[in-house]
Amino acid sequence: MKVIRIHRLLAGRFDAINVFGILLISREARMTKSLLNHECIHTAQMVETGFLLFYLWYVVEWLVRLPMKGRAYENISFEREAYANMHDMEYIRNRKRWAFICFLSRRKATLS
Repeated sequence: MKVIRIHRLLAGRFDAINVFGILLISREARMTKSLLNHECIHTAQMVETGFLLFYLWYVVEWLVRLPMKGRAYENISFEREAYANMHDMEYIRNRKRWAFICFLSRRKATLS
Protein backbone atom coordinates (compact mmCIF):
# COMPACT_ATOMS: atom_id res chain seq x y z
CA MET A 1 0.00 0.00 0.00
CA LYS A 2 1.37 3.40 -0.95
CA VAL A 3 1.49 5.79 2.04
CA ILE A 4 1.60 9.57 1.64
CA ARG A 5 2.11 11.90 4.60
CA ILE A 6 0.20 15.18 4.33
CA HIS A 7 -0.12 18.22 6.56
CA ARG A 8 -3.74 17.87 7.67
CA LEU A 9 -6.73 15.67 6.86
CA LEU A 10 -10.22 17.18 6.81
CA ALA A 11 -9.56 19.89 9.40
CA GLY A 12 -7.65 17.48 11.62
CA ARG A 13 -10.64 15.17 12.20
CA PHE A 14 -8.95 12.03 10.87
CA ASP A 15 -5.51 10.49 11.25
CA ALA A 16 -5.69 8.64 7.93
CA ILE A 17 -7.92 8.10 4.94
CA ASN A 18 -7.74 5.43 2.25
CA VAL A 19 -8.31 6.82 -1.25
CA PHE A 20 -8.46 4.12 -3.91
CA GLY A 21 -5.91 2.03 -2.01
CA ILE A 22 -3.52 4.92 -1.31
CA LEU A 23 -3.19 5.80 2.36
CA LEU A 24 -3.12 9.52 3.15
CA ILE A 25 -1.93 10.03 6.71
CA SER A 26 -1.48 13.26 8.62
CA ARG A 27 2.05 14.16 9.64
CA GLU A 28 0.99 14.24 13.28
CA ALA A 29 -0.53 10.74 13.23
CA ARG A 30 1.37 7.74 14.50
CA MET A 31 1.63 4.99 11.88
CA THR A 32 1.03 1.70 13.67
CA LYS A 33 0.71 -1.83 12.37
CA SER A 34 -2.91 -1.83 13.50
CA LEU A 35 -3.69 1.38 11.60
CA LEU A 36 -2.06 0.01 8.48
CA ASN A 37 -3.96 -3.27 8.89
CA HIS A 38 -7.24 -1.33 9.31
CA GLU A 39 -6.60 0.45 6.02
CA CYS A 40 -5.56 -2.79 4.28
CA ILE A 41 -8.94 -4.23 5.27
CA HIS A 42 -10.58 -1.23 3.58
CA THR A 43 -8.50 -1.84 0.46
CA ALA A 44 -9.68 -5.47 0.37
CA GLN A 45 -13.27 -4.23 0.70
CA MET A 46 -12.72 -1.77 -2.17
CA VAL A 47 -11.24 -4.41 -4.45
CA GLU A 48 -14.07 -6.90 -3.93
CA THR A 49 -16.92 -4.36 -4.27
CA GLY A 50 -15.27 -2.27 -6.94
CA PHE A 51 -13.91 1.10 -5.88
CA LEU A 52 -16.86 3.20 -6.98
CA LEU A 53 -19.45 0.87 -5.43
CA PHE A 54 -17.43 0.90 -2.19
CA TYR A 55 -17.61 4.69 -1.92
CA LEU A 56 -21.26 4.82 -2.97
CA TRP A 57 -22.20 2.10 -0.45
CA TYR A 58 -20.12 3.84 2.25
CA VAL A 59 -21.94 7.18 1.80
CA VAL A 60 -25.41 5.61 1.53
CA GLU A 61 -24.85 3.50 4.65
CA TRP A 62 -23.55 6.55 6.52
CA LEU A 63 -26.70 8.50 5.55
CA VAL A 64 -28.97 5.62 6.61
CA ARG A 65 -27.21 5.38 9.97
CA LEU A 66 -27.22 9.11 10.75
CA PRO A 67 -30.52 9.02 12.67
CA MET A 68 -29.52 5.86 14.58
CA LYS A 69 -28.03 5.85 18.05
CA GLY A 70 -24.26 6.42 18.12
CA ARG A 71 -21.98 7.94 15.52
CA ALA A 72 -22.94 6.96 11.99
CA TYR A 73 -19.26 6.48 11.08
CA GLU A 74 -18.78 3.87 13.83
CA ASN A 75 -21.79 1.92 12.60
CA ILE A 76 -20.83 1.62 8.92
CA SER A 77 -20.28 -2.07 8.15
CA PHE A 78 -16.92 -1.40 6.45
CA GLU A 79 -15.64 0.43 9.54
CA ARG A 80 -17.06 -2.14 11.93
CA GLU A 81 -15.21 -4.95 10.15
CA ALA A 82 -11.97 -2.96 9.99
CA TYR A 83 -12.04 -1.88 13.65
CA ALA A 84 -13.05 -5.34 14.88
CA ASN A 85 -10.09 -6.97 13.11
CA MET A 86 -7.37 -4.32 12.91
CA HIS A 87 -5.26 -5.92 15.65
CA ASP A 88 -5.35 -9.37 14.02
CA MET A 89 -2.36 -9.27 11.68
CA GLU A 90 -3.46 -12.55 10.05
CA TYR A 91 -6.97 -11.29 9.28
CA ILE A 92 -6.29 -10.18 5.71
CA ARG A 93 -4.76 -13.55 4.88
CA ASN A 94 -7.75 -15.45 6.34
CA ARG A 95 -10.53 -12.97 5.49
CA LYS A 96 -13.49 -14.33 3.58
CA ARG A 97 -14.77 -12.30 0.65
CA TRP A 98 -17.63 -9.92 1.47
CA ALA A 99 -16.96 -10.36 5.21
CA PHE A 100 -18.29 -6.87 5.93
CA ILE A 101 -21.82 -8.16 5.20
CA CYS A 102 -21.76 -9.81 8.64
CA PHE A 103 -21.40 -6.32 10.16
CA LEU A 104 -24.54 -4.86 8.58
CA SER A 105 -26.79 -5.56 11.57
CA ARG A 106 -27.94 -2.54 13.54
CA ARG A 107 -26.14 -3.71 16.68
CA LYS A 108 -23.15 -1.46 17.26
CA ALA A 109 -19.71 -3.03 17.05
CA THR A 110 -17.25 -2.56 19.87
CA LEU A 111 -14.41 -0.44 18.51
CA SER A 112 -10.90 -1.19 19.70
